[in-house]
Amino acid sequence: QVELRESGGGLVQAGDSLRLSCAASGHTFSNVAMGWFRQAPGKERNFVAAISWNGGYTNYADSVKGRFTISRDNAKNTLDLQMNSLKPDDTAVYYCAASRYSGYSRTYGEYEYWGQGTQVTVSS
Repeated sequence: QVELRESGGGLVQAGDSLRLSCAASGHTFSNVAMGWFRQAPGKERNFVAAISWNGGYTNYADSVKGRFTISRDNAKNTLDLQMNSLKPDDTAVYYCAASRYSGYSRTYGEYEYWGQGTQVTVSS
């Protein structure tokens, strides 16, 4: 059974940092791109960051560029998102996802597997 499990969410204050992790099991994702999306209450699920299959290429939403860093460890089958200088607007449920393709993508429909999400709440 394929599973992506996120961890590391929590309640922090504006300006703080958090590191989200995603552990994959039941399948090796070392040959596909992976990404992070987020969904705030009452809003659509939006792209946050993506990384190519070998980590050579990354892409970020404008709203997080310079503050968030995506990384992966294919040997451990894990994906991370380092979030610095957090803002209240970053409050959302964060989802880890595995793409169908090797190159990174910002497109929701190109991701095949999804985790259950982890809540990140940033207070002002």
